[in-house]
Amino acid sequence: MSNVIESIERAQLRKVPRFKAGDTVRVHFQVIEGQRRRVQVYEGIVIKRQGSGSRETFTVRKQSFGVGVERTFPLHSPKIEKIDVTAIGDVNRAKLYYLRGRVGKKARVRERRYGHGSTAELVKQAGETVEDEIVVDEAAPEEAAPVEVEGVEEQDASVEAAPEPEMAEEPVEDASLEGEPEPTAARAAE
Repeated sequence: MSNVIESIERAQLRKVPRFKAGDTVRVHFQVIEGQRRRVQVYEGIVIKRQGSGSRETFTVRKQSFGVGVERTFPLHSPKIEKIDVTAIGDVNRAKLYYLRGRVGKKARVRERRYGHGSTAELVKQAGETVEDEIVVDEAAPEEAAPVEVEGVEEQDASVEAAPEPEMAEEPVEDASLEGEPEPTAARAAE
């Protein structure tokens, strides 16, 4: 009998991104109002995940006009169109209830920057690579091919740029040191 229930629950499971308590997520949730359907985006910090299988839920907390708002979503609900993980939090707890007592900047969660589980790695999992943005030329040829531009002759790479002329150091006389102040525009008018 339990095998039948487990097989039905397994069929209801959906593929969801990896996230945990402390991560900032953006949940695209379908809202049905009468005959209309619209997608509402709810962004906040995951303060807990509980349950398992098709009954698993997660709670997202955000600040809305200075008031803390929490919403609990069923993880495998067909009404959730998608879940975007925007930042990975650096926390060591499974339940972040302590955020309820904090307001403003104190209610923030530090973002994990480097190593396993960083935002850069999250982007890699999504199929986009961070290295695509930063072009690293590992196999650079010894000599670059000359670029031809009309009206400009090719310069020889062995000729170095002319050195800048050195400034001769001249002693600077400071009028304020000699005891007589420098004339100003106001004194010159007198």
